[in-house]
Amino acid sequence: MRFSPEHEMFRQSIRKFVERELNPHVDEWEEAGAWPGHAVLKQMGALGFLGLTYPEEYGGQGLDFWYTVIFCEELAKTNCAGAPMGITVHTDMCTPALAQHGSHELKRQFLEPSLRGEYVGCIAVTEPDAGSDVASIRTRARPDGDDWVITGRKLFITNGAQADWACVLARTSDEPGAHGMSLIIVPTTSPGFSVSRTLRKLGNHSSDTAELIFDNVRVPKANTIGEEGMGFILQMRQFQRERLVGAILSYSSMEKVVRETIAYTQQRRAFGAALIEQQAIHFRLAELLTEIEALRALCYDATERFVAGEDITRLASMAKLKGGRLSREVTDSCLQYYGGMGYMEETPIARAYRDARLLSIGGGADEVMLGIIARQEGMLPQKTRPRQG
Repeated sequence: MRFSPEHEMFRQSIRKFVERELNPHVDEWEEAGAWPGHAVLKQMGALGFLGLTYPEEYGGQGLDFWYTVIFCEELAKTNCAGAPMGITVHTDMCTPALAQHGSHELKRQFLEPSLRGEYVGCIAVTEPDAGSDVASIRTRARPDGDDWVITGRKLFITNGAQADWACVLARTSDEPGAHGMSLIIVPTTSPGFSVSRTLRKLGNHSSDTAELIFDNVRVPKANTIGEEGMGFILQMRQFQRERLVGAILSYSSMEKVVRETIAYTQQRRAFGAALIEQQAIHFRLAELLTEIEALRALCYDATERFVAGEDITRLASMAKLKGGRLSREVTDSCLQYYGGMGYMEETPIARAYRDARLLSIGGGADEVMLGIIARQEGMLPQKTRPRQG
């Protein structure tokens, strides 16, 4: 892919936004344990940064996914991972199914204000007893006339403490396993909805993460995205975009970490010379840049196929797997070259080291990605094939 002048103009706009509106506030947000979603998204909506690939009819920009690639590459240059995660949950994880399969009325009610930055959204799939095993969720939506009445709990929900609406995966029939689930939009002002607690995490401190309670929450059946019973399939499709976005964020963030480490080791002296002159160090940093570039190429290949309308389950799973594992490798190696300072909170590598650990867990653990890849490659007999998550 060769980006056009229009692409590069967009890149510069996102880069300036990150430098002027995000990075100066990151330390404050990390300390507070949350990014100010409504304020930040309102700014982004006014600049046309939300809903890049969504229809103009609902306030989107109607652009191709390459603009989302640029958006994520530049957003990953924020001096933390938490705020970019909160933003991309809103732009690319809780809204794709709504934008593609939601009714006109549902998109008017929830997608439009979300693309203006007036609403903050979240995706509510994970439960205390159902993480990567999505087919085991227990949250239930029982029919009552024209309404759903929803009961259950959702855990580890990004943006959960400040969201105006949640895209909830719930059981709407007694069919076992992955069958009988639906995606339902639930306003967080609904009686019976509550945030039971916010969660303290190892990293991504600027991203609020919550446990949500649904205690006989009543919403119209018209809030169902697509057909009733299709929720698992729609969420699996939504996951592919989420996983590709996560991988794009990871390689761009990793490149930032390595280049900052290069600059640091060029300045820091030991044994009479700059650290970078140690062959073990400059060889290792060169190796890491090569690995990062290979991941970028994998993500670009997946993007080309995604734009062409192909199924990217295999490539998105590979990219997320590689991104999660390489992120840990990059931040661990780079922290080592900072020496004692790398262990101090005042250096950016300490935050990057903590933040990087999440990608191998959230959005489907490494082991789930490996199972998906094995199935896609035809390694497993049908009866032992693992569930997607």
